[in-house]
Amino acid sequence: MRLIIVAVGRMKSGPERELCDRYLDRARKGGRPLGLSGPDVIEIGESAGRRPAERMTEEATGILAALGEETAVLALDPKGAEISSEDLAADMAALRDRGVRALSFLIGGADGLGDVARERADRMVAFGRATFPHQLVRVMLAEQIYRATTILAGHPYHKA
Repeated sequence: MRLIIVAVGRMKSGPERELCDRYLDRARKGGRPLGLSGPDVIEIGESAGRRPAERMTEEATGILAALGEETAVLALDPKGAEISSEDLAADMAALRDRGVRALSFLIGGADGLGDVARERADRMVAFGRATFPHQLVRVMLAEQIYRATTILAGHPYHKA
């Protein structure tokens, strides 16, 4: 199953990008023996719209255009259900075992995800109720994907 991160905005050079790249590389290496490829990252340009609703709609259109038709979609949203690392790993394994070809993770822009992106999501999850900068959310997601691969592989990283 191919893992894809679709995120609004560009990850700039710096420590956040380095950390994100490190976790993505680890997830790629750890996921291969588990039947997982990626995670690949697709960056969607930020909207130049004047109003939040306009920006969210434009960005959501870009997100939907980047999604393949045969993908499950997990959207990160502060109003989503809180999910444990074990739950994420179990969800990924269940989708893979059902023959789902891809799992796309959505990260919206500064204003959040537009309605059409939320409606496309099979599940909406949150990393708690706090608000985080988008670059950190991408790092946190990359780490959780890596952690899920270690859980599925029975690796001790998860318990460290």
